[in-house]
Amino acid sequence: MHWSDRIGRRLKQHELHIFLAVAERGNMAKAAEYLSISRPVVSKAIASLEQIVGVPLFDRNASGVEPTRYGAALQRRAIGLFDELRQTVNELSFLANPNSGELRIGCTEVLAGGFIAALISDIAARYPGLAIRTELGSVVQQYPPLRERRCELFVARAPATAIDADMEREVLFHDWPLIAVGPASKWAGRRKVNLSDLARQRWIISPGEAVPNGLFETAFARAGVEKPVPAILSDSLNLRNGLLARDASFVTFIPGSVLRFGAPYPAIKPLPIKLDRWTLPICIVKLRGKTLSPAATLFVERARELAKEVR
Repeated sequence: MHWSDRIGRRLKQHELHIFLAVAERGNMAKAAEYLSISRPVVSKAIASLEQIVGVPLFDRNASGVEPTRYGAALQRRAIGLFDELRQTVNELSFLANPNSGELRIGCTEVLAGGFIAALISDIAARYPGLAIRTELGSVVQQYPPLRERRCELFVARAPATAIDADMEREVLFHDWPLIAVGPASKWAGRRKVNLSDLARQRWIISPGEAVPNGLFETAFARAGVEKPVPAILSDSLNLRNGLLARDASFVTFIPGSVLRFGAPYPAIKPLPIKLDRWTLPICIVKLRGKTLSPAATLFVERARELAKEVR
């Protein structure tokens, strides 16, 4: 019998579950409390695993424990193992009854307010029994939920940096920026407005738009106007909507897809200023080589169809 076969026979699922709880909480007592078991049971499970694999899994410190390099490797694999088991159950359930199962996706808040809302609405109408779980994060926060298997895929604008080696992505569409003000703004409803008119307004932009050669700088440069200093940097669509509704001095960029696919936003009044589409596209990102569940596959197929409407 091979060494790997012996490991497979001796490893116990509940011990791996305990191991993950300890690794995530960094403390055996906290893991025991979380699992509603005794501290000796936790210690025994970790000792058993260390004996089976033949290497130390945790280093002890003043605050508790932290995974060794061996423990970190086991943690990654164990997360993947439990995710595969969960996905197998969901897949069998979905195949037996498409109105059951679970869809786990991640996205940015801005996309959640438009494109993703339209997708979820469509899928929920077709499969009302399907449980849908979402993870919200910024563009730079998209990888941890995927690696930790909190979601199967993440929809976001592609970052300016290269994608991580363990990820792969599919381009959906290039969003288009709109310049918007609130309903009380003196610019709302005007048929002709130029960027030069807005140079002294209080701008709300996302950090990604504020980078050198980003949307903010490029738009004013092409208009031949010195760019103003942004008043607020935020990725939040809700914050922009709230500020535009309350204060006539604010102006911001809004992705066109928000107004195209989302619910009506009475506080957002787009201005007649035409800008080029964002260079960085909206993408679906997933772990490289990972097979998606049937529910996630349906989501991707519908996302491709919806993206054709705005290309």
